[in-house]
Amino acid sequence: MSEATLGSRFTFPGTSLTVQRIGYGAMQLAGPGVWGPPRDPDGAVAVLREAVAAGVNHIDTADFYGPHVTNQIIRQALHPYPTGLVIVTKLGARRPPDKSWQPAISPQHLTAGVHDNLRNLGLDALDIVNYRVMGSVHGPEEGSIAEQVTVLADLRRKGLVRHIGLSNVTAAQMAEAQAITDVVCVQNNYNLAHRGDDALIDDLARQGIAYVPFFPLGGFSPLQSSTLSAVAGRLGATPMQVALAWLLHRSPNILLIPGTSSVTHLRENLAAGRLTLAPQSLAELDGIAAAAAEVKH
Repeated sequence: MSEATLGSRFTFPGTSLTVQRIGYGAMQLAGPGVWGPPRDPDGAVAVLREAVAAGVNHIDTADFYGPHVTNQIIRQALHPYPTGLVIVTKLGARRPPDKSWQPAISPQHLTAGVHDNLRNLGLDALDIVNYRVMGSVHGPEEGSIAEQVTVLADLRRKGLVRHIGLSNVTAAQMAEAQAITDVVCVQNNYNLAHRGDDALIDDLARQGIAYVPFFPLGGFSPLQSSTLSAVAGRLGATPMQVALAWLLHRSPNILLIPGTSSVTHLRENLAAGRLTLAPQSLAELDGIAAAAAEVKH
């Protein structure tokens, strides 16, 4: 894959970390429910090696996936890591034996989480750590994150963390964090149908800060899916490829981390970078969010 086919390059602000805009999200490498080992451990290793061989140099993970499983697979597949590979991990949750998702936001939890990531990834320092705020099912919730960001800033000063990002946050929380330390990326829920972060994306783009959407196909109604499918059909592409291509077109600071446990599906995702969306297709796709807003009102 050439650089152009992976959506061009992006450098995180104030860093020497430059990545292709299409990366890989490792969550699906764990077992069902993001718990325990994968059904096909060899297949999980193969997906990671295929991604890196194709030019992917941005991998998103978390030690609470599994827990510990995805990081251990990443280490098994790729360590010693190739030059230029950027591994982004996150803190803020834990997985007790009942398989639930619980907040892990005390200074002790956050510090232990950094050490868990370092140990399981086989690293001396983490490139980027996102503080993942545990919101509601509807998305981010307002509330101070100053204590948690201050802990991460202290871990950065100690050399365990190189750069800091945020996940599942509001614009106010982003501003609060930026008053404490530099923030290089934001990872929130955003896609064709769920565009509540449009203003935030534009603000981050002006600052050169990366925006990394999760759930690129989440929350679509059948009507919205039919529009997406129609555009995809004309392009000879899959709906997922078109949704990813639209995100790349939406703003130059958007980085993608589609996840899969299948090499075939991985290749489909990476091929989204080769899609060209004509003005008519973009207009139809942009209309998906407008239609969703009308339904809500």
